[in-house]
Amino acid sequence: MKKYNSREWTDELLLELIRKNNDRAAFSELYTRYWDKIFMLAANALESPEVAEECVQDIFFSLWNRRSTLHLKYSVYTYLAVAVKYRVINILDKAHRERKRMAAINQGDIFDTLTPSAEVLLLEKELFARLESSVALLPEKCQLVFRMSREEGKNRKQIAAILNISEKTVDNHLNKALKDIGKNLSGTPVIFILSALLEHRG
Repeated sequence: MKKYNSREWTDELLLELIRKNNDRAAFSELYTRYWDKIFMLAANALESPEVAEECVQDIFFSLWNRRSTLHLKYSVYTYLAVAVKYRVINILDKAHRERKRMAAINQGDIFDTLTPSAEVLLLEKELFARLESSVALLPEKCQLVFRMSREEGKNRKQIAAILNISEKTVDNHLNKALKDIGKNLSGTPVIFILSALLEHRG
């Protein structure tokens, strides 16, 4: 099997190979690059390493199954981090409902558990749409820096060189972007998006 571990093979090139050629070697390289990091995110939120591992495997399985139509607006890491955190929300939501159901069974009141769960399945679509709307509201320079960082995967040094500004200025723009987005995206699930954005700030 061909190896794609060279620095020449960016995440974007690997995704293109996966999308157009069903390239398993390219997918294997992405898996190797990010499995540990994504697993740690899941393991830190879930009590069981086994459940965390299953969660991450499901994310990559879904990624492969949707490879032909996959077009990521943000970096691979951000996509995977947000995806795994939505999956964690779903797992915790199901666990909570199961505990309530068992408690109701033990108390002889099963009908109390038949209430609708949170709209977990709609979170990803809704929150990404809200995220994009919030990014569009940022000042022009701030938005440019944010998109270069999160959508193009450039680090602070690269952005500073391209825009001829200091790395400190890049940091200021990113901090403002995250602060403004946080204000616009009010609601508990937003913390999962923001933490994913904050964790990959090379």
